[in-house]
Amino acid sequence: MCENCNRREFIGATAVTGALWAASSVAMAGEAGPAPADRPKAKIAVVFTGAPVPDDRGWGVSESEIAGVIERLKQIEQKLGNVEFVIGRSNKPEDTSALFEKAGAGAPVLAVNVSIGGLLRAIPLTLLGDRSLLVFSLPASGHDWMYSYRWREEGKRVTMLATSDLGELERAARLLRVVPLMRQSRILAFLPLRGTAAACTPEEIKKRFGADVVLVPQDRFNELLEQVDEAKARAEADVWTRQAKRVVEPAADDVLRAARVSLALDRLIEDEKADSLAVGTCMGWLSRGFPCLGFTRLRDRGIPASCEGDMDSLLTMMLFHYAFEIPGFQGNSTFDTSKNMVWTAHCVGPLRMDGYQAEAAPYLLRSHSEIGGGAVPEIQYRIGQKITRAKMVNLDTLLISTGTIRAVPEQSTRACRTQIVTEVGDAAKMVRNWGGGVLQGDMMTLLHRVVFYGDHSKNARHLADLFAARVVEEG
Repeated sequence: MCENCNRREFIGATAVTGALWAASSVAMAGEAGPAPADRPKAKIAVVFTGAPVPDDRGWGVSESEIAGVIERLKQIEQKLGNVEFVIGRSNKPEDTSALFEKAGAGAPVLAVNVSIGGLLRAIPLTLLGDRSLLVFSLPASGHDWMYSYRWREEGKRVTMLATSDLGELERAARLLRVVPLMRQSRILAFLPLRGTAAACTPEEIKKRFGADVVLVPQDRFNELLEQVDEAKARAEADVWTRQAKRVVEPAADDVLRAARVSLALDRLIEDEKADSLAVGTCMGWLSRGFPCLGFTRLRDRGIPASCEGDMDSLLTMMLFHYAFEIPGFQGNSTFDTSKNMVWTAHCVGPLRMDGYQAEAAPYLLRSHSEIGGGAVPEIQYRIGQKITRAKMVNLDTLLISTGTIRAVPEQSTRACRTQIVTEVGDAAKMVRNWGGGVLQGDMMTLLHRVVFYGDHSKNARHLADLFAARVVEEG
């Protein structure tokens, strides 16, 4: 962590960012909101637009087909657990307005078009406003599908699934729920924040995603660290040691100090009822214990956590977490164009890249690569796994690429400890197009990307649409 900042740069960054935040309306630690588990379900307005047609003729959807969609939505509510559909029918703006009011301010919309002109009549753009809209267009359900992406080009938060597969209604729900879940989120932050200017501005985050940024004073963490139960810390350290394939450099005390930090972070998240965490004060933590094991635990529990105060990476992890229920591996990038490979490396990452209930990846316990002390995980991710590499930058652009893991070291010797080497479509092109012409900033801002298991490129485009963000392919 902080591999590119010396003490003077760190203190300067802290002072500058602190001055900016002092002038903002950011919340302070202690102003706790409801606990994540107790927060309301993500409400989604479902509107069937237009009048149904007979089963055997016409351009449209029949009553029996509508019943099939509603039944599938009930199943999805039960499966996902954190979604609530508010269902209605509309053939005019007044009916739609009443449904929107019932669903609540800003609730995203799933529109199932029923007949020709139904969508256009029921949801005029003035009524849609800045709500996110996903149009679910069954084949031969009218001709309104042609307007969805035209609305998107006009700056509306609109995307579309044109399909006969009712199973894709779950896909729609997973994407749409991100909007209200982000709006309910509390982000804890230790200064300094780093990344693009917009991502380091609490008011801009609130405006774009609805999430609250909560500033945590360093003294608060110091107090929590002093209060850690020693027996629990030793038990946590023992788990890390026993489950590791090998303990290479760290002494027992290194692991114990990292375990204390992990438990202090757990307590902080619990006390503040937070959903995610960004830590920019890494230089001040290392003498007392490395936070890397704690970050691994948080991510494996579904709490996105970014080191080096990287807010762009944190927001990316949050979006993918809410949509796909997976954690991300935030790391530095480097290239080997002779082999068409991209390396991603960092001294922290989640063990459960397949999902929060999935089997943990094997790991070694290592010292921090650049600094040479402490205890961090070297995680051995799955060779042959398809991955998505992403980063939401400037709050309005999603950088994305895909690849396949081709190599993972048995024990790393250079760069950060956890490493993956991924084959991509054209590494030389990616080197030239790194940042896609839209990303500016310091070395860390330019360097970091977040890796997720699976090819999420198509769904990520829909997700970007729902926030009126553009997608730039780096590969």
